[in-house]
Amino acid sequence: HPVSSLYLSICGSKRYRSAQAVLDCEKAFPLNDSRGAPQDALGLALSRSMGSLRETLLRMIPKAELHLHIEGTFEPELMLEIAERNGLQEQLPFTDVNGARAAYQFQNLQSFLDIYYAGCAVLRTEQDFHDLMEAYLRRAAADNVVRAEMFFDPQSHTSRGVGFDTFLAGFHSAMKEAKERDGISTDLIMCFLRHEGQELAWQTLMQALPYKDKFIAVGLDSSEAGFPPSLFTKTYQEAAKHGLRAVAHAGEEGPPAYVWEAIRDLKVERIDHGIRSLEDPELVDYLRTSQLPLTVCPFSNVRLKVFPTEEQYHVKLKKLLSAGLCTCINSDDPAYFGGYVNSNFVSIAEALDLPPPRILELVLNSFTAAFITPAQRAEYQARAHAVYDEVMGGQPIK
Repeated sequence: HPVSSLYLSICGSKRYRSAQAVLDCEKAFPLNDSRGAPQDALGLALSRSMGSLRETLLRMIPKAELHLHIEGTFEPELMLEIAERNGLQEQLPFTDVNGARAAYQFQNLQSFLDIYYAGCAVLRTEQDFHDLMEAYLRRAAADNVVRAEMFFDPQSHTSRGVGFDTFLAGFHSAMKEAKERDGISTDLIMCFLRHEGQELAWQTLMQALPYKDKFIAVGLDSSEAGFPPSLFTKTYQEAAKHGLRAVAHAGEEGPPAYVWEAIRDLKVERIDHGIRSLEDPELVDYLRTSQLPLTVCPFSNVRLKVFPTEEQYHVKLKKLLSAGLCTCINSDDPAYFGGYVNSNFVSIAEALDLPPPRILELVLNSFTAAFITPAQRAEYQARAHAVYDEVMGGQPIK
């Protein structure tokens, strides 16, 4: 077959890197029929080659993860181990890993949170929190995460008599080890549980201020519907007086109005989720002009049924990623939603047929949105460009 012969000759040529070979063949010959499906065996092979190329790029390129709940990385195996260590097996609604996986079938955000808080209940000692953090950071290193800004929920622990000194000591000892072992730069963001209200958020901030050198920002998470960001304005204003930066979950369950409140009332520097911003053209224009980052979490939105079907979600996500906004990809609560950051990336890259330059853009956005110095940002983005050029053979592929 003449097309197959050309494909083989290009792939075999010493003058071409594999990435450019795939792209050259795609330019020379139409691979898909009118429905977008591969025309023949060659088209199928090239489609698979592009998928493999994307996976290679995503596996190798350094990235930041900015929307990650450390308690949401609690894998069933570790959860059961710690529960047994602490004699708290009865706190869990399952007795083995298979039971845990079966329980991870969520209908909405609240059904997830019920399981999430049950898991938190077995965390009691400094060693527990160390082990939880260590497990995530090892997985992050395997995904080439070089910067991680991780949420933690103190109210989930202080309500059980576990103090800041316990969980912060455990978290930070594991973070220090990860820096020495893998070179990962890390920081913590303290979240308020919005369903527990403003007064408890204020009390939590007061309890946390003696430890404010242990985290860099405050956030707002948990059940969104019925708990608008403006309820927490006083607490955010106080946090800002103490030099803490601000982010907030908004526009996941809640309407675009919640995103506006987070921006105007809480003065946030990032919006966590924000997928429903698309429902307000004025808000989209503002986000495009301001480049206020959105930390998008694909697996989370699908598993929690933010939209009725996965196909509908992909349509919305493609529109969001094409709107000229500063968006980046994250894993949210990966132990519960089926995958860490690279799995989220690969999934949407395939579902939306993202070209390599768009993948690079999303990775660069993660560093743009990170709470790091300009020098750190420039270094990380230069490293990302270098890996991109290595994988893509130095070709400006569009």
